[in-house]
Formats: sequence, C-alpha cells, structure tokens
Amino acid sequence: MVVISGPSGVGKDSVLRALKKSRLPIYHVITANTRSPRPDEKEGVDYFFVSREEFERMIENNELIEYAHVYGDYKGVPKSQIRQALDSGKDVVLRLDVQGAEEIKRQYPEAVLIFLTPANEDEWRKRLVGRTHSKEKDMDQRIATAMDELERARDFDYIVVNAQGKLEEAVNTIEAVIIAEHHRTRQRQINI
Repeated sequence: MVVISGPSGVGKDSVLRALKKSRLPIYHVITANTRSPRPDEKEGVDYFFVSREEFERMIENNELIEYAHVYGDYKGVPKSQIRQALDSGKDVVLRLDVQGAEEIKRQYPEAVLIFLTPANEDEWRKRLVGRTHSKEKDMDQRIATAMDELERARDFDYIVVNAQGKLEEAVNTIEAVIIAEHHRTRQRQINI
C-alpha cells in the first residue's frame, strides 16, 4: 500500500494521473469527497463525489478506513475500495492529505508513505495562489495548514520533489520507490 501525500497545491493529482499511465501495475484507490468536482475531475475516476448526508451515513456505518473534515468538506477512503485494491494483486496507491496519510500509517504501519514537496516555498505559493478554486478568504488558512504539513514531512518514508515543469522526474522517482519496495528482504503485509 503506497500513500502519496503532501500539502495543498503540490501537484498530488497531477502526479497520480501520470503514475496511472506508468508501466507499473497499480490500483488507484478512489476516495469519497463532499466538495463539488473541479472542471477537470470526473466522478468515479478522481473521486466519488457524495452529499454530506451520504458521507455522514458512511461514517455512521463504519464504511470508511479513514476520513477527515478539511476546509469545510469531508474526505475519506471507503473500506470497499481498499478491499478491492488489495484483492487485485496490484500495488495499492492512495492519494491522501497529510492527516489521512498519518491515519493510514497509524492503522497500517507497513504502508509506504511518500510526501510530495515543491522545489521551494516560492514555487509552491505561486501554485497555490494560482488555483482558481481557492477562495481568497481561505487562502491564509491553506497556507498556514500547508506550512504545518511541510514540517511533518520527516514522518514519511520518502520525500519526492515535484518541481514545476518536472512532473516526469517526480513520477520516475515514485516508480523507483515502488520497484525498490518489491526488492525488500522482508515484504510489507497489509491486512484489513
């Protein structure tokens, strides 16, 4: 189980889209989200977009492996997605925020956590400010949260730089991590 994480605006979705096209057999776990889809996002491909009521029902019925309330919306990983992924025999890849990644590591210490980081703070701020879906009022909160998340990178297994214009390099590094993990003397085991 590989978790790709990092602060808002670091390019997690771009990295994941590129990784899906890689030569590695991966199963991307699709998370549930209560926010509205962005223009380039597709239902059942990028996220399962559900109502707040549906998400709260999922919480109540213990259908999520982890979830969080982030920037006014719920995000979480359905247990059914994890079971399907593990049964596929492929490498399981999750795209989570930092809090979600930490929760997965708490529950499944054998999970591999990869922290995406920008090349530098200025580059990251430009990306974050340039995102059209970010409202002016929550920009300060996003920046403060991301600064805290950058400090927690040392709790992850790997740090991968996703520099502007060098997406392929970041994806190649993640592929190398996954390949190296297959050559461990003691394989990681995930049981749900």
